[in-house]
Amino acid sequence: MVGSIALKTVGDRWRGTVIGAGTIGLFLLAGMAAYREIDLEIYQQMPEVFLSLIGIPPDADVAVLTYAAVYGFYGALVLSSIALSMGSASMAGEERDGTAGLLLGNPRSRRQVLASKSVAIVALTSLGAFVLWLAGLGAPALLDVSTTGMHVGALIAHLLAIALFHGFLAMAIGAWTGRRSLASGITAGVMAVSFVAVGVLPLFEGLEELAKLFPWYYLDGGQPATNGVQWGHVALLLGGAVALGIAALVGVERRDLRGRESGTTMIDRLRAHPMTDQWFERLAGSTRVSAIWVKTTSEHQGLALVSGMLMFWMMGVLMGPMYAAIDPSVLAFANELPEVLVAMIGGADMSTPEGWYVAETFSLMAPMAVMAVTVTVGARALGGEEANGTMSLLLTNPIRRSRVVLEKTAAMVVLATGLGTATFGGVMSGSLLAGLGLDVGNVAATSTLVTLLGLVFGALALAISAAVGRVRTAVYGAVGAALAAYLLDSFLPFSDRLASLARLSPFGWYLGSDPMTNGMDWGHAGLLSAAFLVLVAASVVLFQRRDLRQG
Repeated sequence: MVGSIALKTVGDRWRGTVIGAGTIGLFLLAGMAAYREIDLEIYQQMPEVFLSLIGIPPDADVAVLTYAAVYGFYGALVLSSIALSMGSASMAGEERDGTAGLLLGNPRSRRQVLASKSVAIVALTSLGAFVLWLAGLGAPALLDVSTTGMHVGALIAHLLAIALFHGFLAMAIGAWTGRRSLASGITAGVMAVSFVAVGVLPLFEGLEELAKLFPWYYLDGGQPATNGVQWGHVALLLGGAVALGIAALVGVERRDLRGRESGTTMIDRLRAHPMTDQWFERLAGSTRVSAIWVKTTSEHQGLALVSGMLMFWMMGVLMGPMYAAIDPSVLAFANELPEVLVAMIGGADMSTPEGWYVAETFSLMAPMAVMAVTVTVGARALGGEEANGTMSLLLTNPIRRSRVVLEKTAAMVVLATGLGTATFGGVMSGSLLAGLGLDVGNVAATSTLVTLLGLVFGALALAISAAVGRVRTAVYGAVGAALAAYLLDSFLPFSDRLASLARLSPFGWYLGSDPMTNGMDWGHAGLLSAAFLVLVAASVVLFQRRDLRQG
């Protein structure tokens, strides 16, 4: 019983796991090739706290530097995201899709179902870790880079442990709440807060020990790549995963499961309230689905709210006082960083408030937060309706396919704009709180560009969903394209032969003109807007020409 559910889950998801981990393996190969060309003596002059901030151990050679920069962040992020996705879908996803009742109608208890999902999480996350391990051994062999004294297997063990912790955290939240978007959003927020805290807290005297309160510390706090497996750290993460798995079992046993039809959105609650019923009744539309975009926006409210709060408070407001409290002599070393490393944090000069916010907020966290929402909306906009068997019900109304696509796109734009606004408000609040004097127009320009960047990859997910009608394919395709675009922008400028290809990357259109310092580059904004509109138009054409699936 347990095995059959686990095998089906593994069969459904193994391709995405291999593709995600394989992409990071290619990233490792490209990063190692780039790091071979830089002078590593600069790292011997940097303060240890600054090396901690950028995740690099002292006395790093090419191999250690690459593993720390690529696997220490991107590898952990991708593997944890794979586990997070499975954990949040384990029971909450079945409830959302209306399949929990069918699954439990067979002679299987809730405990058996959740145990099966747990086995699948462990198996698929281990598969991803195995692919990363193979790439970690193959890349230095292909490039003739020495790995003497390296413990690649130890680093992979820590990657696996942190991924399982986040996967079972998402499972526990989903089991207790029955809401997949909430499980995904909270777990992603925990990951982001943990990563930032572990990087920043060592910069403050007396706060170094507080970093040990965050899970991300136990990924690389003991530098397993050079020191071997830190068994205490791995045991803490795996012990946490086991405890969360037990909590998930308790939660799902104690709760009434929701059917697909029983979910209540924010719009539903506002329509039922006597103070807001008339206005939201008009906004939500009649039974003729006159406001599909409102319903779609409301369906993704949990993920958008968690992402918005993270960007406003953690990556916006708090970053201002943090910058003001850091010893300027530490940040001065940022001017001496190699170009290839500066490229990975958006080309930022971290000794300035503008560069600090680019490195900590806008280079990675803001694009990831916006894309987490836009790609989810884009992938589920059409493929999700087909998978749930609701597309036929929607189209039985007097409504064209093109209108469905455009209203789903409108919901994506609304949510992305909300995230961009939250990011702008947080950064400006942090600047005012710390007296950093950031230019309002420049912050607005950067926030606008990150919104457009997220919309481009959200529209790509929408186009893939329109073409094939499958949510996972759309998600993996859009996320893979985003990783490839980031890779192009980060490393190709350092190759004389391939530098011109970097201009094709949307990430170059986003931060390439340094909008935090120079303001809006309208040409780049135009390119991002044009890419978004072309992908939306392609989505309309692809959706109109395809035979739809029924559930």
